[in-house]
Amino acid sequence: MSAVTTVPEGTVNPYALSHLDSLESEAVHIFREVAGEFERPVILFSGGKDSIVMLHLALKAFAPAPVPFTLLHVDTGHNFPEVLDYRDRTVEKHGLRLHVASVQEYIDAGKLRERPDGTRNPLQTVPLTEAIQQHRFDAVFGGGRRDEEKARAKERVFSLRDEFSQWDPRRQRPELWQLYNGRHAPGEHVRVFPISNWTELDVWQYIEREGIELPEIYFAHEREVFNRNGMWLTAGHWGGPKDHEVTETRLVRYRTVGDMSCTGAVDSDATTLDAVITEIAASRLTERGATRADDKMSEAAMEDRKREGYF
Repeated sequence: MSAVTTVPEGTVNPYALSHLDSLESEAVHIFREVAGEFERPVILFSGGKDSIVMLHLALKAFAPAPVPFTLLHVDTGHNFPEVLDYRDRTVEKHGLRLHVASVQEYIDAGKLRERPDGTRNPLQTVPLTEAIQQHRFDAVFGGGRRDEEKARAKERVFSLRDEFSQWDPRRQRPELWQLYNGRHAPGEHVRVFPISNWTELDVWQYIEREGIELPEIYFAHEREVFNRNGMWLTAGHWGGPKDHEVTETRLVRYRTVGDMSCTGAVDSDATTLDAVITEIAASRLTERGATRADDKMSEAAMEDRKREGYF
């Protein structure tokens, strides 16, 4: 009979995974599960912190082999230059293949029309869904997390989308014991969220632990901004500021990064990872609730967009 090893009461189990190790292990398992179950997966990569962490996890999941997925970015034409520079450097550094779906090209071709408010985030849906259909991607990794927004809290790790890329909450599948069902009909695909169970604080603590490089706009810096509906927006060719809106130089940083026209900065003096983590731990507002105007268009703005095929 084999002996059973017990850990004395009051001592730390040396074999127990830490909180971050458990989250990392779950995400790595999801990446490997998709690699074994799907034919043409792709990672949505914008250069934002969640997609950066997601790519880091994918690199760890398959090291020393290369990541067996391509990357896809839906470029609104109003993205922050610092983030696009980071995106391109990362692709080159790791020898990855990047597909870019351009909202501007769709506008120029007459397939999309500019919105009166100038924001292009809602316009990403058509280029995204058509890129998925064109390249026949059957699994699409996204960096959405359940703590960000109530519609995302409803979504499973494996989220089935129909042949029009639309999301139906009634078709969500149970995921007991981390068993994921990737079965789908021809023309359908699955959106996969490896860091769905992470919080914003988890993401930042993991970035600190792993020494992951980020675009500099995630840390406090001086920037020309103007106030619109209680949010500090960056001036730019997208249409801001208007005549009555006054720009000023403030010390700010970004908690989340999207289209310049709808992503607000927050007042902050956090120039280091430790300072950012302390700031987030004390915050009582989610990053999207505090800084994303596109989520404030209606009570169900995010869910409506997801039903249409959005991330």
